[in-house]
Amino acid sequence: MQKRAKRLLESFLAEDIGKGDITSKLLSKKKISANIVSRQQGILAGVKYAEEIFVSRQCRVRILKSDGQKIKKNEKIMIISGQAYSILSCERTVLNLLSRMSGIATQTNMLARMIKKTNPHVELYSTRKTAPGLRFFDKEAVEVGGGNKHRMSLDQMIMIKDNHIAVVKSLRELIQLTKKHYKIIEVEVENLNDAITAAIEGATIIMLDNIPPSKIRKIVKVLEKLGLRKKVKLEASGGINISNVKSYAKSGVDMISIGKLTSSVSGLDLSLEV
Repeated sequence: MQKRAKRLLESFLAEDIGKGDITSKLLSKKKISANIVSRQQGILAGVKYAEEIFVSRQCRVRILKSDGQKIKKNEKIMIISGQAYSILSCERTVLNLLSRMSGIATQTNMLARMIKKTNPHVELYSTRKTAPGLRFFDKEAVEVGGGNKHRMSLDQMIMIKDNHIAVVKSLRELIQLTKKHYKIIEVEVENLNDAITAAIEGATIIMLDNIPPSKIRKIVKVLEKLGLRKKVKLEASGGINISNVKSYAKSGVDMISIGKLTSSVSGLDLSLEV
């Protein structure tokens, strides 16, 4: 496990426990056994991190269900044994992370399957709309669910957005400047003319932001007529959800990015039972 992940997990525990779990300290040092149980069906994610949290407090863990597996209601996920204080002081941190990651994986899996069934050549991507401090885990949950991480941070890839263009006042000038230093360039556009400009100037990915499927199809046709379509990847983004994702998958794009995969999370209902 990455050192970064371990540091984050320790910080999560420290945030919740503070100077000590004063309620659990009242209990005897009796050893106990507990189960983590699902209260609804979904796709499981975050098991190895739940295990790491318990193991870091000298607990023993037996994993019954692994990341990516479908779980049913009232199904056991893992069995933990150890000191009562150790298990109970970790309970909420473990459940919070496991619930959030599983919720993300479940939602991602549903949308990824819808996309692939509609058009097997289109990939689902997450965005940077993650909870501060949780991006590492949010993005991994997306991957477990069948999506792609895309950019983890601003230093990983050039992405020219509307505010960057507003500063320079020229999309063409900004792309030309960027090409002097980077080979992979993604450009966010909101209309046909900017999409053509981005393709001509050498963008490798063009994000079609908040453009409905009907207009995307027109952009695709124009780029094809100009001989530019095969030179770029097209990404649809903005306002995409379960009700319209199939239409976007049919629109001719290569990628669909959905911020709500990680920004609007409905956690999977899980519980720990002694």
